[in-house]
Amino acid sequence: MLKFLKHHLDTISGIDIYPVLSFIVFFLFFLAVLWWVLTVRRSHIDHMAALPIAPDTTTNTDHYHER
Repeated sequence: MLKFLKHHLDTISGIDIYPVLSFIVFFLFFLAVLWWVLTVRRSHIDHMAALPIAPDTTTNTDHYHER
């Protein structure tokens, strides 16, 4: 099965650029997430961590669920 697939992929011209592009996209996304993790405020992380268990707190989306 792999030989069949590899043969058809080898016959497509310009197919060799797709692995390089996918690696670049993955690496840029990884760097963006890493940058966000290193620069996010600790107060934001604490706020987001407390959201699921915080009693009697209001959020911007509460009015959508009161119907």
